Amino acid sequence: MFQFISCREYLENITAVGPRTVGSPENEILTVNYLLEQIKAIESKSSDAHKISVDIQRPTGSFSIDFLGGFTSYYANITNVVVKLEPRSGAKHAVLSNCHFDSVPNTPGASDDAVSCSVMLEILNTLSKSSDPLQHAVIFLFNGAEENILQASHGFITQHRWAKSIRAFINLEAAGVGGKELVFQTGPENPWLVQAYVFAAKHPFASVVAQEVFQSGIIPADTDFRIYRDFGNIPGIDLAFIENGYIYHTKYDTPDRILTDSIQRAGDNILGMLKYLATSDKLAKSFDYRHGNVVFFDVFGLFVLAYPARVGTIMNYIITAVTVLYLGKKILQPRNRAINYMKELSVAFSFTLLSWFSTLVTVLIVAVFISLIGRSLSWYNHFYVSIFLYGTAAAAKLILVHTLAKKFYYKNRNEQFLGEMFFDVSLLVWSIALVLITQLGLCSAFICAMWVAFPLLTKLLTYREFKQKGATIRFVIIYMLGMFIPYLYIMYLTWTIFELFIPIMGRSGTEIPPDIVLAAFILSSTVILSSYFLNFIYLAKSTKKTLITLTTVFGVTLILVCSGVFFPYSSDSANPKPKRVFLQHVSRRFYGLHGNLVKSDSGIWINGLDYAGISHITPHIPELNDTIKTNCEDKAPLCGFPWILPVHFLLRKNWYLPAAEISPTNPVHFKLLAKEQMPWDSTKLTFEVSGPSHMSLYIRPHEGSTLSSWSLGDGTPVANIGGDYFVFYAHGLQAVAWRFWIELKVLMLVSHKEYQVPKSFWVRS
Repeated sequence: MFQFISCREYLENITAVGPRTVGSPENEILTVNYLLEQIKAIESKSSDAHKISVDIQRPTGSFSIDFLGGFTSYYANITNVVVKLEPRSGAKHAVLSNCHFDSVPNTPGASDDAVSCSVMLEILNTLSKSSDPLQHAVIFLFNGAEENILQASHGFITQHRWAKSIRAFINLEAAGVGGKELVFQTGPENPWLVQAYVFAAKHPFASVVAQEVFQSGIIPADTDFRIYRDFGNIPGIDLAFIENGYIYHTKYDTPDRILTDSIQRAGDNILGMLKYLATSDKLAKSFDYRHGNVVFFDVFGLFVLAYPARVGTIMNYIITAVTVLYLGKKILQPRNRAINYMKELSVAFSFTLLSWFSTLVTVLIVAVFISLIGRSLSWYNHFYVSIFLYGTAAAAKLILVHTLAKKFYYKNRNEQFLGEMFFDVSLLVWSIALVLITQLGLCSAFICAMWVAFPLLTKLLTYREFKQKGATIRFVIIYMLGMFIPYLYIMYLTWTIFELFIPIMGRSGTEIPPDIVLAAFILSSTVILSSYFLNFIYLAKSTKKTLITLTTVFGVTLILVCSGVFFPYSSDSANPKPKRVFLQHVSRRFYGLHGNLVKSDSGIWINGLDYAGISHITPHIPELNDTIKTNCEDKAPLCGFPWILPVHFLLRKNWYLPAAEISPTNPVHFKLLAKEQMPWDSTKLTFEVSGPSHMSLYIRPHEGSTLSSWSLGDGTPVANIGGDYFVFYAHGLQAVAWRFWIELKVLMLVSHKEYQVPKSFWVRS
């Protein structure tokens, strides 16, 4: 049984080391030594049924990835701690459990990802003491360079001798601090892994919707799941804590904020899954079970429903067919009645689309206005503000359009007929959406299926009640009960998405207007939740009070937001919601084609990580009034600023405060070692670089030439957004100088002396 007490102790000790950046003694020595001590202690108490092997891996390698617009990564001498638990007689196949013990700077990284490593230590302890033999090995990878954009997992899966035995993996991550751990990626195409989670997880929390949202690229993040999938061709499950993302990657990510319940939940789920997989016959033949995607979702955290996507497709078309029969019965009437029904359905459909379009325009106008006056993110620290502002506006506009339609177009029409007509419209809309999403191959179509099946069944059950005079109350009660499950589930899913997305808006960059994003999401939620209640507008005697109430709430909230009452951030120690600003002290030197110094400067380079920039900070720090907005150096790659990662397209609003020149303790040394003339009018340039643990290299070939090949990645240069080439470099301790070559090819007749290889480095001291 999983014991959270030991896990809590592991967590406290790992985070006590402090921030654990790659290349620092805290990451490469102190944390590694602590892990080895605990593993040795666990090994000394293990059962005779098991054998424990430990390996310290320090790989060097390179790969290209299409994350953040595409870039290439190079790592040297980074650290992995690998532990294999297997039967005494050995095992041919293995399941991998992955966490990472490194952290971003300035954070103890309790949730991201020390708690996962602590959970893995306790699971190793629990499994090793069990007298029940395992059928397969369990490999625990304590990964030392995940925050460097997945470097350590690449080093392990492409170079470690145990990697070839792995048939499935579980990746433990975080996008928040504590709470439930969400299964947000599975596979690819291994339904049996989802079934393993369904069977083994005691506290399920999973959604194929989260998987399809994450893999769409909307969320600017990635995990080791991608590396194992793309470079190891291994199926797996990706889990992450998602609660309280406001303090993710900040100094507030401390052990005391991770509740015992969160640790126990994660431990129970992961221990159950690893035991199940390590004793499963399917693990040895995992590649034989790769047959399509799977639809999966938990039902209020009680259990998980999972079925093959092809079964879901059949179900979706059956539900659509039943809907067609229901609507078709109304069309197959005497000619005059059928034509009249089609005409009325078309008009009602048009009014519905009109209400959605006008609501969209209204809500977006409000969101744009809020953004233009500098009141973005007013809801960041006050979630309810977004509902009172955008939710009430959306609901009021929907009701207003249909109220006007009822008053002026449907004047003196039968209310029951109108109610039934607008129910049919909602059913038709969702049936069309169901077919389209199913055709796109998205497993999230199950939501549309639910949104068609339950209302249709409810309508059929309440048909007689609806037709009887004086039975309105009884009809409403039965109708509400029938719609209870789908509405409750949609609200449950909506809240999960809100919980994940709102904190992300505080670190999504300066180019994405968060109010427009959130307004669009609230509008979508309002349209979905109101779908089958539009008919009540036509059944109700009056909507005047409802409209007055919604409009009043909206108006008051708008005035308060515009007046600046709702400050976006909070320094409350119990529940902080900090403003994120990234500052770098930089020294820049620009050289010409012939090596002559053209320009140099130094200063504090400031990046606000959200849409508000530094507007909320300037009044409190007068020195920031001396900053200047950075100008793009058009002739230099990435505008001539030392980006640690290629996020220039997300953070276009940045500021520069002139300051004294910095003198790094470990400066960069960049040398051209060789220049060789190659066939086909190309030139090979070999360089050597030494310096701090983190560096970035940009390359922009001079006009008239192209970068044809290099010694990085798979040999094919990968251009970033804008056409420049970005290389992220990192090393652990005692790494040798980095040598690489690039080959430039002439596209037109130009002098070889005109080649230009601009370079820029980010240096941390």
